[in-house]
Amino acid sequence: MSYPLPNNSTDLSGQVALVTGASSGLGLRFAKVLASQGAKVAIAARRLDRLEALAKEIEDAGGTALPVQMDATDADQMVAAVAKAEEALGTVTILVNNAGIPDAQRAHKMDIELIDRVLDINVRAPFVLSCEVARRLMAADKPGRIVNIASAAAYHYAGNGAALYSVSKSAVVRITETLSVEWSRNHINVNAIAPGAFESEMMDGMLERMGDIAQHFPRKRIGNPAQLDAALLFLVGPSSDAVTGTCIRVDDGQGSR
Repeated sequence: MSYPLPNNSTDLSGQVALVTGASSGLGLRFAKVLASQGAKVAIAARRLDRLEALAKEIEDAGGTALPVQMDATDADQMVAAVAKAEEALGTVTILVNNAGIPDAQRAHKMDIELIDRVLDINVRAPFVLSCEVARRLMAADKPGRIVNIASAAAYHYAGNGAALYSVSKSAVVRITETLSVEWSRNHINVNAIAPGAFESEMMDGMLERMGDIAQHFPRKRIGNPAQLDAALLFLVGPSSDAVTGTCIRVDDGQGSR
């Protein structure tokens, strides 16, 4: 097989992407980036008004976007979201599991409802969605790319009420590793990105509770979502065909190793 020099394309023409948690923050940026490279994008979240505004922005820029209202705690809604995306745009070939929530509570103070919600959204949802997308890819005999959004917290515990969040994001990394093995023969690549502290609604809440945490980082800054573009496009683009089961840490040197 002949490859271009360099083999570094980010052309997503003909691809259909589904991005969860797309109504704000990282997910909103991911959807715009994928659309800018030619993918048709289904954007999923609970807040339909925000999705509709994002879809208009993408379409005004020449892209294609489909708003899909979805609650990441409801398995039926997740399966239906994949079906809606496929019906309107074609088989989903790129899935970005971005939806997530913090726990923001000391472990011994968490009630069962909060524990269940964190695990439902951060762990169960990406697993359910990945399996649904993979089933459809296998049925269509198509390759695919799944990118799970983990966190630097998967690798170290920063404290201040993030125990379950840290556990859940470690699970996301392990989901990535195990599913990559199961689906390798089907040419479905499963990878993850572990961001450090980046601008988002979740980060806004953390800064409100904890103050300017950036002053404790070596570079004294919070990351901009645009700094994740390259990692995302690498993992979903055609040139990373041999990359599966890995997690790329993009933490700006913020955390301990």
